[in-house]
Amino acid sequence: MNFRKALGPSLALLLLAGVAIAIRFSMSEKKASDSAANRITVKILTGSEKEHFLNDPELAKVLAAEGIALTVQKAGSREIATRPDLKTFDVAYPAGAAAAVKISQNTGSKRVFATFYTPMAVASWKTLVPVLESAGLVTHKDGSYFIVDMAKLVDMMQKGTRWKDLPGNTVYAVGKSVLVTSTDVRKSNSGAMYLALAAYLANGNNVVDNEADADKVAASMVKLFAKQGFQESSSAGPFEDYTSMGIGKAPLVMIYEQQFLEYILSHPNPNPDMVLLYPMPTILTKHTIVALSDNGARFAQQMTGNPKIASIAQRFGFRTQVNTELFEAVKARKMVIPQTIVDVIDPPSYDILEKLINRIDSALSH
Repeated sequence: MNFRKALGPSLALLLLAGVAIAIRFSMSEKKASDSAANRITVKILTGSEKEHFLNDPELAKVLAAEGIALTVQKAGSREIATRPDLKTFDVAYPAGAAAAVKISQNTGSKRVFATFYTPMAVASWKTLVPVLESAGLVTHKDGSYFIVDMAKLVDMMQKGTRWKDLPGNTVYAVGKSVLVTSTDVRKSNSGAMYLALAAYLANGNNVVDNEADADKVAASMVKLFAKQGFQESSSAGPFEDYTSMGIGKAPLVMIYEQQFLEYILSHPNPNPDMVLLYPMPTILTKHTIVALSDNGARFAQQMTGNPKIASIAQRFGFRTQVNTELFEAVKARKMVIPQTIVDVIDPPSYDILEKLINRIDSALSH
C-alpha cells in the first residue's frame, strides 16, 4: 500500500513530463511547418548590372533567414518593360525610374520601391587624361576626375572630331572619331540616361520638357548613337569590352559608377590605367523594384528596410542612404570618388524620353 502511494506521484510526474515533451514536439513541428509555409521563391527579372549582387551568397543567407530564396533572370532595363511574359515574374527590377514607370503602367502594379542608386559616369584611361585635359574637357579635383565641359565633348562628337585632331595628342593619335560608347538606347537604361544627359546639354542646359524641344534636339541626338555602330542591349556588354579589350576598343564608355566600383572592389589586380570620369552635370540612376505579386512585395520590403542588405549593396558599388562602408572600401583600393554628387540633373518625363528614343529608333532602323 505504501509502495503504491509512493509510486503514484512518480507516475504523475512522468505523465506530466511526457505531456510537456509532446506539447513541445508539437509546437516545434508547427513552427517548422509554419516556417516552411512562409518560405517563398521570388522570381526576378533584372538589369545585368545587378546580376552578381542578386546572386551573391551572403545576400542569399540574409534573405534565407527571412524565408526568401531568389531566381534571377537578366535583360536590358528598358527591354524588361516590354517583355510579354512580365507578369510571370514576382519582381521587375530595372535600372532607372523611367523604366519602372513604364512597367507600372503596363502591369497596373502600384507597388514601386526605390532601393539603391548610382551616378552615370564615363570609364576611360589615365593615358588619355592629359589629352582630355589639354582639350579643356577634363579636370582633376579632390582626387577625382571630372568632365567639366560635357557640352564641348558632345559638340566634338557631333562634328566628327577624330582623336588625332586633338591638340598635342601623341598617346592615342588614331583616326577613329571621338565617341562615348553606350548601350542601345532603345533597350537599356544606361543608353537612355546618356541620351537624357546629352539632350539636356543640347537644349541649352535645360531638361527637355515638351514636344517642341524634343523635336528640336532629336536630330542631333541621332548622330551620337548612329555613329557607334552595333550597340549592346545591356550595360554589361560595353563594360566587358572596356575591361577586356582596353583603350583600342573602348576609350570612353558611358557606364554606371557602380559597375566600375564593383569591378575594382572584386578584382585584386585591376588594370592600373583604368579611370572614372564624372560628367558635370551628371544624372542618377535609381534602381527601382516593381512588385508584381505579394511575394515580390515581401522581397521589396527586405531590400528597402534590411540594413544587412544595404551593407552588401555597398560592397557591390551601389550607393545607399549612408555610404560609409563603400567609401572606406574604395579608399582601401587607393581610389577616390566624390562622396557627394552635387551637379545632378533630372531626366525628362517618361513620355518625352520615349519621344526622343522613338526618333532615334526611326533613324537607326532606316
